Amino acid sequence: MATLRRDIPVAANAGTVWQKLRDFGAVHTKVAPGFLTDLKMDKGDRILTFFNGMVARERLITSDDETRRLVYSVVGGRASHYNAAVQVFPEGDGSRVTWTIDLLPNDLAPAIGGMMDEAVKVMRKRLAED
Repeated sequence: MATLRRDIPVAANAGTVWQKLRDFGAVHTKVAPGFLTDLKMDKGDRILTFFNGMVARERLITSDDETRRLVYSVVGGRASHYNAAVQVFPEGDGSRVTWTIDLLPNDLAPAIGGMMDEAVKVMRKRLAED
């Protein structure tokens, strides 16, 4: 199983960042606008459209306000297993978001890692905005 991880320093406090990340139905506006171009909710799942036209159905597994941790999985698609977690930690005057994805098959890791890198560029800026 491939494990991908990105640590994202954010110039905003952990509480503010968490309020954006925890809103499962607004990730396309509050976390990664432009990287995500559309979001539709369907029976609790979010159906996301990415900048490159790719579409994914993501299911919320858990959202924990105490630990500032959100876990979701991708349902269907090319991956036989795709589980992701984002967690916010206070760090200095700002915060750090740790985003981890576990996936199978392993050969999807380079493409998914590249998508993560593109998302991080947008997330770092958007999460720091008021």
